[in-house]
Amino acid sequence: MWSRRTPTDNETTDGPADAEAVARTRAGEQDAYAILVARYGALAHRTAHLLGAGADTEDVVQEAFVKAYRSLGSFREGASFRPWLLRIVANETSNARRGYRRRHALELRLAEPDVEPVEPERAAVAADDRARLLAAVNRLSYRDRQVLTCRYFLDLSEAETAEVLAWPRGSVKSRLSRAIVKLRRALPARLAEEVAGD
Repeated sequence: MWSRRTPTDNETTDGPADAEAVARTRAGEQDAYAILVARYGALAHRTAHLLGAGADTEDVVQEAFVKAYRSLGSFREGASFRPWLLRIVANETSNARRGYRRRHALELRLAEPDVEPVEPERAAVAADDRARLLAAVNRLSYRDRQVLTCRYFLDLSEAETAEVLAWPRGSVKSRLSRAIVKLRRALPARLAEEVAGD
């Protein structure tokens, strides 16, 4: 049920290319920041959406990129840009959720369906399984949804999840473990077996 995705061209893992773009941006080259926006824009949108920004996803992401740009002076040299940016996105999403004071179900998007043809019965079962999984995740607490979203839907590492959510790494591990147990209890036995532990 949980599968690891390979990053797309627009979500390549950061490294020397990010460090160079950050350094060039700090030196005043605004075109260099456009490289980072292009590289992480889709991931920032998906992160905001999965963490509950809903219809405000576009505004949240724009504000996050503006804040990241303004904060590049305090960005620690040698640090990883991707989790730093996603932490800003997560904070902006939380701010938006608090500001609206409304509760609504988290709209989770799963990876694109397989491109290979699938028999209609298997496709129907897979769609039903996804719907049950999403419904079960949506019934969890906000913090449980956050950690599951980061680790499994966004495929972030434990360290990146800790940075994005601004939690201690030990809290990520324990919260994730408890969230998986709760999720398994909320699923039919067949699906519960497919939900992998960390």
